[in-house]
Amino acid sequence: MSPTPILEVKNISKRFGDRGGAGLRDISFVLAPGETLAVAGASGSGKTTLARLIMRLAEPDKGSIHLAGQDITALSGERLRRRRSRFQMVFQDPLAAFNPRATVRDVLEDPLRLHGLANPGDYGATIGAALERVGLGTDLIDRPPRQLSGGQRQRVAIARAIMTKPELIVLDEPISALDVSVRAQILNLLLDLKEQTGVAYIFISHDLAVVRAFAERLIVLDEGRIVESGDTETVLKAPKTETTRALIEAVPRLIF
Repeated sequence: MSPTPILEVKNISKRFGDRGGAGLRDISFVLAPGETLAVAGASGSGKTTLARLIMRLAEPDKGSIHLAGQDITALSGERLRRRRSRFQMVFQDPLAAFNPRATVRDVLEDPLRLHGLANPGDYGATIGAALERVGLGTDLIDRPPRQLSGGQRQRVAIARAIMTKPELIVLDEPISALDVSVRAQILNLLLDLKEQTGVAYIFISHDLAVVRAFAERLIVLDEGRIVESGDTETVLKAPKTETTRALIEAVPRLIF
């Protein structure tokens, strides 16, 4: 008997022109525990809208999203808050997701306090362990994130995401704003965390070279629809649509 999917998206749609970005049309897919699924597409294809719907930062016009068998689109208020510890998100620009007045300590205390995951007296040790896990020292703990480098900020964002020991992390272009020299470090960190914890990832990217190195499966969006899906290597070696071929050709080292 196959395990319950960690995520099941069923026929979700979102109107085009919504403030959340590009719309979606009848999107369905399943994510197994511990799996990495990449979502690729050109700008405006609906990738970020999909991320926002999965995270309940926007509501679908129709369809449902199930996390570990439970329909989270049917949850609100306290019931949704209790469930939120099981799914987290890392954004392209972590500064936009941080309180501008916060320190690193504040950023990492928030999920502990919100979800009741530790006693206040244990916050320091828990935060220190999280920083160590993502390759940062506690010397940064009282600095505001704006004083950190881009790579350090993204490590703090990842540390915050793993504080709740989630089963799913949505990664929305998590390395596209970083210097090339830092990108491999962050990808290797994410791969190490997956190996250690069994977390599943939704990895949103327009860069198929990164997708090829990081994700087992791939879906390609175009104008809010899934136009191609399957094993990553199979899709990249034998693309069936012009959309996928254009994405491949945009990364010359990917041409087979």
